[in-house]
Amino acid sequence: MASISTPLSFLSTTANVSAATSSSFTLFPLQPKRHRYPKSKRHISKVSCNNGGDDNVISKGNRRDVLIGLGGLGAAASFTYNPFAVANPVVTDQNSCGRPNLPAGAKPIPCCPPKATNINDFVFPSNQPLRVRKPAHLVTGDELAKYKEAIRLMRALPDDDPRSFTQQANIHCAYCHDSYALDSTLPPQVKVHFNWLFAPFHRWYLYFYERILGSLINDPTFALPFWNWDHPDGMDIPAIFIDRRSSLFDAKRNANHQPPVLVDLDWNRRGVDTSGEVDKNYAKVYKCIADVKGPACFFGSSFQAGGGVSSAAGSLETLHNTCHSWTGDPTDPNGEDMGSFYSSGRDPIFYCHHSNVDRLWTIWKEKFGGVDLSDKDYLKSSFLFYDENKNLVRVRSEQCLDQSKLGYKYMDVPILWKNAKPKPATNKAQRAALAPTPLNPPNLPLVLNSITSFAVKRQFKSRRKEEKAEREESLVFDVAFDKSKDVKFDVLVFWKGDPMQATPKDREFAGSFVNVSHAPNAKDTTVKYIIGITDLLDDLEADDEDNVEVTLVPQYGVVPVTINNAYVSYDECSFKK
Repeated sequence: MASISTPLSFLSTTANVSAATSSSFTLFPLQPKRHRYPKSKRHISKVSCNNGGDDNVISKGNRRDVLIGLGGLGAAASFTYNPFAVANPVVTDQNSCGRPNLPAGAKPIPCCPPKATNINDFVFPSNQPLRVRKPAHLVTGDELAKYKEAIRLMRALPDDDPRSFTQQANIHCAYCHDSYALDSTLPPQVKVHFNWLFAPFHRWYLYFYERILGSLINDPTFALPFWNWDHPDGMDIPAIFIDRRSSLFDAKRNANHQPPVLVDLDWNRRGVDTSGEVDKNYAKVYKCIADVKGPACFFGSSFQAGGGVSSAAGSLETLHNTCHSWTGDPTDPNGEDMGSFYSSGRDPIFYCHHSNVDRLWTIWKEKFGGVDLSDKDYLKSSFLFYDENKNLVRVRSEQCLDQSKLGYKYMDVPILWKNAKPKPATNKAQRAALAPTPLNPPNLPLVLNSITSFAVKRQFKSRRKEEKAEREESLVFDVAFDKSKDVKFDVLVFWKGDPMQATPKDREFAGSFVNVSHAPNAKDTTVKYIIGITDLLDDLEADDEDNVEVTLVPQYGVVPVTINNAYVSYDECSFKK
């Protein structure tokens, strides 16, 4: 019996999906060998980064701190981790910054910041008033006037001023589009996506951006609003951003997604459908925030200087991606501005979008028991940003974990999605009656040009509660594609019925792989997509199953996308807390 594929010819979509032949050289997914129970805490403190075999274990003395200059570090291609790599710190030299690697159709631009002669270590602010970030749809009157004036003054600064609107936007361009070189032991570029530095980098980015704006209007209480797209009152583009005469306006946005159209956090590029949008968005946020237990699944894969990592976005980053694509102008070559990472910082709404992402990090910890990573490589990773006085400042990830020390907080807003846990579409008995024939393993590599169903073997089933708490079971896919292209495919488990009818409101809807256009790189084409499934299997009464029944549903940009591997892991989500 072969795996089941459904042609895409019936789909009503603007995606460019063409027929392709999937080469097949094995009937079984390659599965990394795992110990059921690690013999030491150190063994489970890292996600396995090797391509098969036991997890690599190295002492803290041989781990390199990641020191990243002028704004950040990010995803690397998947490659084999080398525990014997020379333990030298990696510092991104500002002199190494070059022209960005932009997607086709983008106008060539320089993204490197002005050079600095001195670097100051960050010192926590003292004796400063607390800044309270409010939902953008509640910002009115004097607060709105101050925000507009701050952006106007930022736009008026010379382009070579590191505080200017251009330079602040270029921060994102430089770190997402290969401007910075590292050293010979790593891929030649640094990025801030597809790894665990996504959350701390963007928190620091907003911190300095906010302080610059407050300084320009001489108001130390100025706080950056957040786009409250997880609340029904804030699910459309906030009104403060649509006045064409305002400094907050950006012309390069999707004309079909203007208020009162609500954002679709599961947007599949098939027009605007507002039916059940609020509940669907609730379910999407719940899946990516409340439903995520393993810290690695929330933050993304590790990045160690001098060693290989599996490049993987966490659920927080994956959730944030769709708003980028949904907001950008589809008539531009790469969905500029918000729809491509090199240009997204040119739209003021970008910073408010990320303010809400930062808020969700806080909510995950305060409301759902999330725990920050304690890995030394994560904590000691460092970035450089210009402050409001045009000084270059070195910051570390460990310094931003407690936002109260940075002098800001978020206005309390009802979390209406906190109980929006999706419900199963079918129970165990119904599934057995609907599909008595078991699925086969996938033919790998699998070219994803159609809806495809297959079985992925599990190593363990019916685990004890204590075992599940210690090690999160996860589905892992090795995905190869052109990163300059927008891509989305959904992952369903134990789904019965038409896959095109599944939504995040169904418990069987495990998640969505979403890529936003960034640097095209022929040497960096493979990432991992990791989904924690421990609670999901319990809810579906499937923890006693030998296999996970998987259905992949391509939505847009899937040619060419290849699934090189699909397996169940018990370590990928289980960084040491």
